[in-house]
Amino acid sequence: MTIKSHRFDIHHHILPPEYLSSLARIGITTVTNVSFPKWDPEHSLEFMDRQRIATAITSISSPGIYFGDEKFTKNLARLCNEYSANLISNYPKRFGGFAILPLPDIEASLLELEYALDILELNGVVMLTNFNGKYIGDPEFEKLFSELNQRNTVVFIHPDIPPEEKLPNLNFPSAILEFVFDTTRAIANLMHNGIFKKYPNIKFIFAHAGGTAPYIAWRITFGNKKLINQFKNLYYGTALSATMNVFRSLMELVDHSHILFGSDFPFVHEIVVKDMIQEIVNYSKVDKQKCLDIEQKNALSLFPQFKSII
Repeated sequence: MTIKSHRFDIHHHILPPEYLSSLARIGITTVTNVSFPKWDPEHSLEFMDRQRIATAITSISSPGIYFGDEKFTKNLARLCNEYSANLISNYPKRFGGFAILPLPDIEASLLELEYALDILELNGVVMLTNFNGKYIGDPEFEKLFSELNQRNTVVFIHPDIPPEEKLPNLNFPSAILEFVFDTTRAIANLMHNGIFKKYPNIKFIFAHAGGTAPYIAWRITFGNKKLINQFKNLYYGTALSATMNVFRSLMELVDHSHILFGSDFPFVHEIVVKDMIQEIVNYSKVDKQKCLDIEQKNALSLFPQFKSII
């Protein structure tokens, strides 16, 4: 008997061939000193079937598309977004997609946002935590956030490493630490620049359970209850974070309805994803509805267009 897939993956990456070849032409063949993983649509679908993932919202991961050349960035954003739209067209029940924008160019990003959401009908936007050394809470991004707010956009925030000159010289991949720290920096910067308060219609999803932000929420806010309450309106993905200690910290801060299943495939090995799934099941075993909410229902509240196919 075939077991029906039910999970909804909000953190699932694509590596279009043209994306990899474009990066290779400018000398980029690794991410945080690790080679890009193997990926193609069939690879994703086979993984999804094995892990009972019905649908995945895809995105471009770090290192993103900006490397100092604005024309290159605009062209690569369009290429990636059209690839994502074609993937959805080929597998409409299996994939959605977050658009990537040619940041830090705000005007070009506004044009690409219009094309990606209105013409390609993608499901939201992915943004990295910093661009060209500026974090996304910076006032420079206000015009974009205003438009995202008017559109009630789902915005997935994926970590990147900070500017190279700020990186310590450690003998292991920088992403192990810097991804969670950079997510924390972005959340703190967004909060203290008033972005969450000014643009409440944006549905922010933060990867990796918000980095270290839930654990140090009091320190970020100095105990300001109004700021602490802003954490409750954000959404948090489970990728590489679905462990008992992380869940305890996160659920002390937010309701479980704001926790979303994410795999981080193919950057995270399937064995690890399987372990994370088991941690969710174990944590929620006394409440099967809570488990289903995290694995599916909470995401469907953000992406109701998928309710009819899951």
